[in-house]
Amino acid sequence: MKSLLVAGLALGLLSSCDTGPEPLLGTVEWDRIVVLAEASEPITEIAVAEGQSVVKGDLILRQDARRLQAQLDEARATLQQQTARLEELRHGARPETIAAARADLAGAISQARNAELALQRTQTLYQRGTVPKAQLDDRESALDSANAAVESRQAQLNELLQGTRTEQLDQARAAMQSADAKVRQLTVSRERLDVHAPRSGRVDSLPHKLGDQPRARDPLVTLLSGDAPYVRIFVPEARRTGIQAGDRFRVRVDGVGEAFDAVVRSIRSDPAFTPYYALSGDDASRLVYRAELVLQGERAQSLPAGVPAQAWPASTEPHNGD
Repeated sequence: MKSLLVAGLALGLLSSCDTGPEPLLGTVEWDRIVVLAEASEPITEIAVAEGQSVVKGDLILRQDARRLQAQLDEARATLQQQTARLEELRHGARPETIAAARADLAGAISQARNAELALQRTQTLYQRGTVPKAQLDDRESALDSANAAVESRQAQLNELLQGTRTEQLDQARAAMQSADAKVRQLTVSRERLDVHAPRSGRVDSLPHKLGDQPRARDPLVTLLSGDAPYVRIFVPEARRTGIQAGDRFRVRVDGVGEAFDAVVRSIRSDPAFTPYYALSGDDASRLVYRAELVLQGERAQSLPAGVPAQAWPASTEPHNGD
């Protein structure tokens, strides 16, 4: 009888020491948004501080825009020039321009007639032997030049009367479109020198100080965003089938006394290699599946990213005294 009592006490002690399955290890995370520098320009204003909450559209910082603004002004002037050129070609020559071309043609015809009369007189004098052959040659050259001028003026007038060619319009239209694309590109680049919050969240990092000149593509600000933080855990293969999206967990975060409720948001179908901090016993050689547990409650909103955490299914969470 005494032996049975001792055995029962031993079994009770063993069952009280049973803490359930091993905790799933991970870290507290937020959705991170990193805004990169569009250009290597000095920072002229910082409107927020690290840890400050921001709403989508809030100004975070400004970079010096003078260089890019000058390029944008030049591109806009070029666009205006190309637009005016296209309109000019579409409307064709002005009546005043055509009238001037007609006048030039009439003047050239008059000069050609005078040159022809001068040549006839010189030919008569040459036949009489009163002028040298060289003077006759000069008169013939003058008439040839006058006739060529008439042909040139006539061709210019014909071009004005026929209007702009289709090929010229196509070239002018392409030049205008190219100038417009340049303006739109520079406009976007100029706007991004004023860095605004792309989403609501909390400023996690401002790696540069006022006056710094970051390189292009350097991070300007890191935001922690999302409705709530989540814990990224790694599930061993043996426990993968027991965890599905929507399952409830209890999560303990290092440095926080009370545990948090959490819900499985997602769990990967493809395995990954075990991270160093999740290695324990036989699990060290196994693949694991990454899962994300969304933390519940307002208390979770103040948690920083990167803090270690442990997670248990809600039904198997050990007690504090275990």
